[in-house]
Amino acid sequence: MNLSHTEISTRICFCWWLCFICSIQPLLAQTPTLAISENGRHLVYQDGRPFFYLGDTAWELFHRLSLQEAEQYLTNRSERGFTVIQAVILAQLGGLSDPNTNGDIPLIDQDPNKPNEAYFQHVDSIVNLAGSLNLVIGMLPTWGSYWSSTNGEDLIFTPETARSFARYLGDRYRERNNIIWILGGDENINNDQERAIVESMAAGLKEGDSGNHLITFHPRGPGRSSDYFHDAAWLDFNMSQSSHGAHDHDNGLYAELDYQLTPVKPTLDGEPRYELIPAGFYNRGSNPMDVFTDFDCRQAAYWSVLAGACGHTYGHNSVWQMWAPGRNPVLGARIPWYEAINHPGSAQMKYLRTLFEARSFSKLIPDQTLVLSGPVSGGGKIRSAIASDSTFAVFYSPLGESFTVDQNRIGGVKLKGIWYDPRYGISHMIHAGNTFAIQTYTPPTSGKGNDWILILENADLELSMPGH
Repeated sequence: MNLSHTEISTRICFCWWLCFICSIQPLLAQTPTLAISENGRHLVYQDGRPFFYLGDTAWELFHRLSLQEAEQYLTNRSERGFTVIQAVILAQLGGLSDPNTNGDIPLIDQDPNKPNEAYFQHVDSIVNLAGSLNLVIGMLPTWGSYWSSTNGEDLIFTPETARSFARYLGDRYRERNNIIWILGGDENINNDQERAIVESMAAGLKEGDSGNHLITFHPRGPGRSSDYFHDAAWLDFNMSQSSHGAHDHDNGLYAELDYQLTPVKPTLDGEPRYELIPAGFYNRGSNPMDVFTDFDCRQAAYWSVLAGACGHTYGHNSVWQMWAPGRNPVLGARIPWYEAINHPGSAQMKYLRTLFEARSFSKLIPDQTLVLSGPVSGGGKIRSAIASDSTFAVFYSPLGESFTVDQNRIGGVKLKGIWYDPRYGISHMIHAGNTFAIQTYTPPTSGKGNDWILILENADLELSMPGH
């Protein structure tokens, strides 16, 4: 048999990737299964270490990327400090009918009881690759359009098929440590039939994986999972979608509301405003040229975490849909995903994680009473939180505006002040002294795009400067 140079190269490449995927199988155990902390406020590894959920929305990852492209994307996200990749098995954009890069569709005859093994082997390979990079997959079994009677176009699920499909998934990924299940898929519950489908899917996952993985629910935005399932035993943590409606939309309010609920459960924003998505695209009169920037992404992230969230999810308009030339762009995507992954918003998410691991987010309790004066609403709203042991407090000024704080709330003999720059992940020492009186702080720069974090802490602890 005579083969062309292209065919030979293709076969060599395939063999190399097959060997690579086989070789990383033993590494999967390095990504421990996750659990909920004892106080119910955040996620932890099995050994009790806090896990900061830093997600990226890659909804079309399994559907649109080859294994080689997935490696490029996942490596980039690992290097940028992400810990969770949110992706959908039955994807939104032609997910039932358009084949993946290998030419495979996920279901035979669009029947949830007939999964296509070839398609799922591709999913397996990406999950394994993510595990080798210490990335958790926030895995959505399906986009909501395939079960929602309100917005669905290709309804394929009943409570019975939802349960059997989820049981299949749970069993298939039972031993994969790097999985979090995310139900919903951008839809809310509108009637009893829809609730029965989601409840059946949750039950099927539990049956299939014996409860080995956490489960949450991704609602349609703006919305909260707690509006529908907070009391459900299967819902391990809450997820909101603050969505893409407007600049300066205070998504911290979602975490603030969930934080007050009982039973106590962790919460986070699973879909805030995306970098380069048109602001308010679903509102009449929105300007397609008015897009969210890296500042909007930072503002949403710090507002939410300081309001009590256990982490945050970033998104980019080109990356969620894995847009590339030759594909139909959704919502004005114009930058190929492989370029968009290097945009500033995603790099700055690493500095978010750096800060809240250096000044442990697991200790933080949101507390707006720390701020005695300063912006209390609008784009400049100051948010603040204090450690449960009073050793430090964190304040966020989105527009670099002055604010006054009650320093007496910080424990210790000496007080240290630090400015942390969320754009570059760099700390600047302010002072260290024994004065704890009420004080006004003015950030180094001001105006839109000049956001700053103030850290006040017990100087006697000699904590290292974040980012150094």
